[in-house]
Amino acid sequence: MAEIKEANGQIQISEEVIAIIAGTAAAETEGIALATAPVNAVKGFFGKKSQSKGVKVTVEESNALIEVEISVKFGINIKKVCEEVQAKVKNAVETMTGLTVSGVNVIVSDVWAEKEKQVPAAEEMDEETKAE
Repeated sequence: MAEIKEANGQIQISEEVIAIIAGTAAAETEGIALATAPVNAVKGFFGKKSQSKGVKVTVEESNALIEVEISVKFGINIKKVCEEVQAKVKNAVETMTGLTVSGVNVIVSDVWAEKEKQVPAAEEMDEETKAE
């Protein structure tokens, strides 16, 4: 848990909240998807933790180290998309929490391709034209 001490008192930010911020920022990057972790709690079924799946946060004093696991769409430049994820996550976490992000490690665990439109087989097309 991140603790920030100020003149008016103390602010505590849960690592789960930081993970949600990081996951939401990463998900805004085109051509990637956050890696899906298996749902191990009832909360996961209702979307409570879906924004933090694939994100691990380690906080020491006022520094945060963030690890984001993603899958990338086939054909996307992996290096560029990872650098974009790093920049978006770092900016979002620092802006929203006031913490210093010491690093954003991006792990590409999968590459996925969009499903092509199913073209009806020649036999199916013949049956459709006969019906007309």
